[in-house]
Amino acid sequence: MAKQKKQPRPKAETPKGFRDYFGAEVTERKEMLDRIAEVYHRYGFDPLETSAVETVEALGKFLPDVDRPNAGVFAWQEEDDGKWLALRYDMTAPLARVAAQFRNDLPAPYRRFTMGPVWRNEKPGPGRFRQFYQCDADTVGAPSVAADAEICAMLADTLEAVGIPRGDYIVRVNNRKVLNGVMEVAGILDPNDPSKFEHERGIVLRAIDKIDRLGLEGVRDLLGAGRKDASGDFTEGAKLNSDQAEVIMGFVNAKNAIVASIESSLEQIAMEDGEGFDPATSPGYSRLKQAAHQVDHPGGAGSQVYLAQDAANGLTVEHLRKLVGTSKVGAEGVEELETIATLLDAQGYGPDRIVIDPSVVRGLGYYTGPVYEAELTFEVLDDKGRPRQFGSVAGGGRYDDLVKRFTGQAVPATGVSIGVDRLLAALREKGHIGGTAQGPVVVTVMDRDRMAEYQRMATELRIAGIRAEVYLGNPKNFGNQLKYADKRESPVAIIQGSDEAERGVVQIKDLILGAQIAQEASLEEWKSQPAQREVPVADLVKEVRAILDRGK
Repeated sequence: MAKQKKQPRPKAETPKGFRDYFGAEVTERKEMLDRIAEVYHRYGFDPLETSAVETVEALGKFLPDVDRPNAGVFAWQEEDDGKWLALRYDMTAPLARVAAQFRNDLPAPYRRFTMGPVWRNEKPGPGRFRQFYQCDADTVGAPSVAADAEICAMLADTLEAVGIPRGDYIVRVNNRKVLNGVMEVAGILDPNDPSKFEHERGIVLRAIDKIDRLGLEGVRDLLGAGRKDASGDFTEGAKLNSDQAEVIMGFVNAKNAIVASIESSLEQIAMEDGEGFDPATSPGYSRLKQAAHQVDHPGGAGSQVYLAQDAANGLTVEHLRKLVGTSKVGAEGVEELETIATLLDAQGYGPDRIVIDPSVVRGLGYYTGPVYEAELTFEVLDDKGRPRQFGSVAGGGRYDDLVKRFTGQAVPATGVSIGVDRLLAALREKGHIGGTAQGPVVVTVMDRDRMAEYQRMATELRIAGIRAEVYLGNPKNFGNQLKYADKRESPVAIIQGSDEAERGVVQIKDLILGAQIAQEASLEEWKSQPAQREVPVADLVKEVRAILDRGK
């Protein structure tokens, strides 16, 4: 009989595109998500947890590749009924299913937030994983743009709650309807037949979405015949004529035009006022205020910089109104942006926190109305040591066809998704997280037969709210117990042998101070062991608390 071949042992490795998260990382993420949840809760949003698995049928148009139901998502086919199931790849598709399935039970509007992992069956790369966390908040069933304004305000509050100070972020708002109006003016959108020019509009949307990478000229090329990149690859363009392309570029370049308008107005005011600038007395200020359609901000007297911010939304709205011309849908989009700005300003959210910005293009191909993006404006160094802005950490918008494929009825919805890993990276850059996580107090074991007493000490510390554990490895080598405490980043080790027990005392070793002494102290100071001292058992909690408080 042939000898059966021995099965090789499995290799201990994480699958490609996945990673493990250990203590400090998990704790940091939980603490940040807890702060976010507090803000969402204050705004009246309820938590929702859905299954990690959805039917591919329910995912529907949300599938990355609808022609191949197992591409883009992790999917499998059930043997009994042949149905395809898949791990959720975002939080929007499950919300669509829940909103349709429980529409008779849920309050209307329905306000929910959700946090959890999602999975993408895509090629992994540096910093790009197949499993990652998402944090979403959505309002379903609210047609008013007051819901969009509220999401923007909540996003600003959320960033400040997790530790991003005012001045280090900006929430930018745009509207897909404005772009629709611009495309109507350009002659590539027919309100009476939306299917016409669909191919051209698709290329235009993709081109605009790539402006950060391609720049203005690259976008202009894609609006025309096409673009050849550095490698020689050619991308087909929308083949618009020069007049059509110029209309679209007016939208793409709107931000620069608006900035130039503000700067020109301020220069004119400075010339009229001579040396100083005072909004209360400036003869040019009333003209600029009128152009901006803005009233004085509650805190508003002051500087040219503040005036530029105060005027920005009004001037932006006026510029966009010119761009959309006589387009009905475009005018509707501009009015919605103006309403959002008014609602936010009434709540104290000025353009220093939330601004109307036509340069926001991400997601315009998906959303149906207002679109918003939170950008962190502080500088970091890239891989080559060059300064750059940190960039976007959240985005969202209005999508009014959320449950239509389930019920046949259009249900308005708007929401935002925060990039959890991106925001965590930003907090590390700001120094709010990423320090050494403090481990538990370790009660060492000197006598095996006194384990109950050691457990009692740990319990006493826990009751006082102090994280503590008893060493449960082999206690034979005491040095290994202290090495364990060091590896756990423990601040304190508790030591009690039979001699200390008879005298009713314990030895408390300050491991943080001990590490400092080992690096900095002289031999005589080290021998004196100031990091370890004897205290009565009754004072155990008080003495440990004092050490922990000093280390904060």
